Amino acid sequence: MERDSQNYLKLLEAVLENAHEAIVVTDPDGKILLMNRTYRDFVGVQDVIGRHVTEVIENTRMHIVAQTGKPEVAQIQRIKGQDMIANRVPIFADGKMVAVLGTVLFQDVRQLHALAATVDQLKQELAYYKREFRRKLGAVYHFDQIVGLSPNMQEVKNLAQKVAKSDTTVLITGESGTGKELFAHAIHAASRREMGPFIRVNCAAIPDTLLESELFGYEEGAFTGAVRKGKKGKFELADHGTILLDEIGDMPLPLQAKLLRVLQEKEVERVGGIRPVSIDVRVIASTNRDLQQRIREGKFREDLFYRLNVVTLTIPPLRERPEDLPRLVDDLLEQLMESTGIIVKEIADDVWSVLHEYSWPGNIRELRNVLERAMHVMEGDCLKAKHLMISTSDNRTASSGVPTLKESLEAAERAAIVRALAETGGNKLEAAKLLGISKSGFYQKLDKYGLLN
Repeated sequence: MERDSQNYLKLLEAVLENAHEAIVVTDPDGKILLMNRTYRDFVGVQDVIGRHVTEVIENTRMHIVAQTGKPEVAQIQRIKGQDMIANRVPIFADGKMVAVLGTVLFQDVRQLHALAATVDQLKQELAYYKREFRRKLGAVYHFDQIVGLSPNMQEVKNLAQKVAKSDTTVLITGESGTGKELFAHAIHAASRREMGPFIRVNCAAIPDTLLESELFGYEEGAFTGAVRKGKKGKFELADHGTILLDEIGDMPLPLQAKLLRVLQEKEVERVGGIRPVSIDVRVIASTNRDLQQRIREGKFREDLFYRLNVVTLTIPPLRERPEDLPRLVDDLLEQLMESTGIIVKEIADDVWSVLHEYSWPGNIRELRNVLERAMHVMEGDCLKAKHLMISTSDNRTASSGVPTLKESLEAAERAAIVRALAETGGNKLEAAKLLGISKSGFYQKLDKYGLLN
């Protein structure tokens, strides 16, 4: 037993002697009982046992703590021209003080500053990656960012906020540019799934031959060029989150059947797979098409429609809520001034008459596009009607000046796209064919003129 105690004491002495932290122990009179190698090397004195602590450590308060019995934690103490962070703690046994323990956590306070700087940098990096995650896999917009004081818009927002709390499937309908994707973002952000991924899929922008593998993934060797070990589809990536199926009305019929099974069974089967994968995903679908008309045409499954049409949000077009124009213009100009560096201090009265008279076939996206273009042609810091290159109801240009050739060509191109979309009932693929351009080229132009959903 005595040998065990001796071994224990030797172990304890070795631990203290070799500790990285500077450690000192004094008796109640302030005489040093123990000082480890780290502390002795730091103060430059080796023969310390039995000496009063004030003879060895400058600016020490170990003897004062021995007198007061009150601990002093994280105190700055200057030794040999360096600031240290020192702790001084009285040790009691059977209610009587028997020693004082002193430690130095940082031999130089600059180490603490360096550590604090490192922690701060790590916090900044974490915040950046969290923002990037939310930008790429999370919701960007919230309900308070959706402008709408008109009664019809308020009605839609109220319903959306109610349904957001559940996992109910939502179908969002409305014209191009009304803000369907913003509502999908906001629903996800207000749901219990807000910390999960928010995955967006444009069913019309992805070629039919690739859409199945994009949505449902594929196994290794499923087709030529397949990634080794296979690839997760959008549904698997959205697990425990939300998936937005944009332009659902343009999804090919064969995939509609597979989507119906996903909604019913809560599982997906990869291309080339032999077993289904269970998923927990909330589905939000959006379209600017009349799905019931598509059903009558045999281009959309009726059973899928009823599965999606649990709660429908119909976003009103901008022409039906003109009272929202002032707030929308203010918000958009604020965003554009930040992104372009162009300052608008005043809006002329004639601007409002033009904005209210125009029908806005491209809705809010078109409004943003019009304002941004106007800012670039604006003289000074006052926005005037002549800077708005849009056509009013009597087919006169809103600009009282002569547009440049480029502006005239862009206006004609945009008008042709709007007419093609109207002719095809919003079918972008058919509109591209009417205009004689490729699908990808058509989507680029929709984006350019603010007509993309």
